[in-house]
Amino acid sequence: MVKRIAYLVFFSALMTASHSQTGGDNVYEFLNLSHSGFVSSMGGVNVSICEKNLNLAYHNPSLLSAGMDRSLALNFANYFAGINYGLAMYSRSFPGTGNFAAGITYLNYGAFTEADPSGNITGSFGASEYAFSFIYSRELDSMFTAGINFKPVLSHLEKYTSLGFAFDLGASWHNRSNLLSAGFVIKNIGYQITTYAGELRQKPPFEIQAGVTARLAHAPLRFSLTLRHLEKYDLTYQYPESTGENNNASAQFLENLMRHVIVGTEIIPHKNFYLSLGYNYQRRRELQIESGGAGAGFSWGFGINTSVISIEFGRASYHLAGSSNHVSLILRPDLIYKKFRN
Repeated sequence: MVKRIAYLVFFSALMTASHSQTGGDNVYEFLNLSHSGFVSSMGGVNVSICEKNLNLAYHNPSLLSAGMDRSLALNFANYFAGINYGLAMYSRSFPGTGNFAAGITYLNYGAFTEADPSGNITGSFGASEYAFSFIYSRELDSMFTAGINFKPVLSHLEKYTSLGFAFDLGASWHNRSNLLSAGFVIKNIGYQITTYAGELRQKPPFEIQAGVTARLAHAPLRFSLTLRHLEKYDLTYQYPESTGENNNASAQFLENLMRHVIVGTEIIPHKNFYLSLGYNYQRRRELQIESGGAGAGFSWGFGINTSVISIEFGRASYHLAGSSNHVSLILRPDLIYKKFRN
């Protein structure tokens, strides 16, 4: 049974494809999954876009703003092999006090066949992980905002359970025209309170991220550049058969640099509609096959925005074997109620 649990934990680390060589030594890797259809379409991570989109606050708590007051975000992602996950979150803002949001994210691994040591099937079991989010942000002035996200964690794999917690600390800035913005996040500072089966404690997937977003003043385009794992220089892993690759210093430096980079582009022909594209270099390098990468590392999506509801769709390509689909709804329940009441 312990062996099956080890497989589950290992697969959890592998699932976060953009973390596949920086994971494996951590617990609660599901905290790094991207729920939002919009963020997933932008390469999986964004910490710098200042918009009235509640999903952005999960990636950088300082992006939670008064413009998201009374917003409800519902997210669902159809992953691989019967795995799915999602996020639900609601926000409130109070003048003079700050902005608050609370939510819950889950990851359901699906059903597994249970067998005894002799291989006789004895039934089935499940595995799932949950994390709450309690976010607070406050404007330091008209351009700077700071925020914190406290995340209690519950991980239940078959009959084994682990409890822990993590913090995200974030800061963001935007200019007065809101054409240029930047963000910085220290993610998953935490502790595993109880382990699954008495093994040594592991650390949550600590990471430092930074990004910048720029929108053209006279064209419907916005560009984002995000840097990941700033706490770690070398994100490469050379398998034995590839030891001859990138054997000069300049090539190795460029390879390392690019593995930290995620780029995203939005085409915004109207305030109520957008198209988005993203590229995650590390994901492509680690999941492409010898014959080629196909669409691995690329992502795309679109969104429709109205005064009471926003709909987001994102599709991220991981491998020739498949892609993940992400659907998000951001609602204003108070405005919907007023429309029906009138």
